[in-house]
Amino acid sequence: MGSIDFRQSAPTVARQLIGATLLLHEVGGVIVETEAYDQTEAAAHSFIGQTLSNSVLFGPPGRAYVYLAYGMHWCLNIVCREVGHGAGVLIRALEPTSGIAVMKRRRHQTDIRKLCAGPGRLGQALGVTRALNGKRIDARPFQLEAAEIRPKVVRGVRIGISKETARNWRFGLRGSAFLSLPFPGHGA
Repeated sequence: MGSIDFRQSAPTVARQLIGATLLLHEVGGVIVETEAYDQTEAAAHSFIGQTLSNSVLFGPPGRAYVYLAYGMHWCLNIVCREVGHGAGVLIRALEPTSGIAVMKRRRHQTDIRKLCAGPGRLGQALGVTRALNGKRIDARPFQLEAAEIRPKVVRGVRIGISKETARNWRFGLRGSAFLSLPFPGHGA
């Protein structure tokens, strides 16, 4: 399928990331769920404008934007669009394929389906920390490989937010057992 162009809109990049392989220090797997966010809508961290804590979202595309959710979960996003436009894609879930023993130890979890099913779980399993904020997603310690074949993608509303809840900017791999939550009406 080729490479992923992070200069595109957040929903386009979010869809293209489904089926891609993402590793952090050789630990990770296949991206099975993403959500798109753009500064034009109130659910985005960039909606309020550029601040010290969200400044990476306004920087070069293809960088990691890492934030702490609920005071305890490091979440991994990938910046997209152009410099100066705050947009990103939240990596919501992975199908673990590499470093599974490490992920199980980090998460104190034996059920492989629950290792990376949700952005907080994914962050813990991969060892995401604030130190990764601003790092290139296509260079060490990350590895990102686009899907070789176009996967079947389902689409629905984003979850876990209270603003802009009607946007169909959540994307998932059809039929995946590794999603954070099913997509209503899609059986996955």
